[in-house]
Amino acid sequence: MAAEEAAPMGLDAVDRQLLRLVQKDARLSAERLAEAVELSASAVQRRLQALRRGGVIVGEVAVVNPRRVGRPLTMLVEIQIERERPELLGALRRWLSNEEAVQQAWYTTGEADFMLVVTAASVEGFDAFMERLLADNRNVRKFKTGVALQVTKRSLFVPVDPD
Repeated sequence: MAAEEAAPMGLDAVDRQLLRLVQKDARLSAERLAEAVELSASAVQRRLQALRRGGVIVGEVAVVNPRRVGRPLTMLVEIQIERERPELLGALRRWLSNEEAVQQAWYTTGEADFMLVVTAASVEGFDAFMERLLADNRNVRKFKTGVALQVTKRSLFVPVDPD
């Protein structure tokens, strides 16, 4: 079973509070987290390790401002495919997963089969990306692109309600 399909892990109030805190700032020390949840630093470290092993925490990353690294464009791309044969879907999923410009890729219901968030340095760079996508994935029937004019919110925060 894939991590995203796994059953929810039994979380107590402290686990939930830790998750809220580390989602906002993964750089918080065990000592600072311990103060916030009223446990020892070693107990906090054990709990965080258990959350990682249990697949609740799946990664800890730096959030980079795309404009500051020369990728000011964000495109929202809807993709329709010809056929939903498993081998064709698998090939497209692997291609999207390996493409660094794709920040997020969602297999969806509705008119679009996939929704993508793509970052680009320029319109020409995005065009080259789309040419590669179409050349490498003959199963793509059509696509529609929207340009993000302004970022109102960018987050992967998952609300973790108290017990």
